[in-house]
Amino acid sequence: MAARGILRTVEGGRLMFWCPGCNEAHVVTVGEGPGPRWGFNGDYARPTFTPSVVVQSGHYVAGQEGKTCWCKYNAEQVAAGKKPAPFKCSVCHSFVTDGQIQFLADCTHALAGQTVELHAFDEK
Repeated sequence: MAARGILRTVEGGRLMFWCPGCNEAHVVTVGEGPGPRWGFNGDYARPTFTPSVVVQSGHYVAGQEGKTCWCKYNAEQVAAGKKPAPFKCSVCHSFVTDGQIQFLADCTHALAGQTVELHAFDEK
């Protein structure tokens, strides 16, 4: 993994950007090859990815509805007087355009509906 502009390059044509809504990295795969791929404008300082980027976990993942998820697990932990896991069920849906990240209304974090500038990993 190497820093390039505000992104990190990863093997296999993957690029990572720091998501301030989730407070973690999100990964997209660009270029030719199998599997889902995103368009990339080639600008590592002001990236644009198309189409939108959706990151889901827990019961928000298709096919996981009704199954044990982080929400249920953490509620059980708290009820038992134990510390919950650091994981949670979440949705982050965004458009990354010219170095800005526009969070859509279906995000489950506090930046839903807002647009903010992306920053390098060490500037978070």
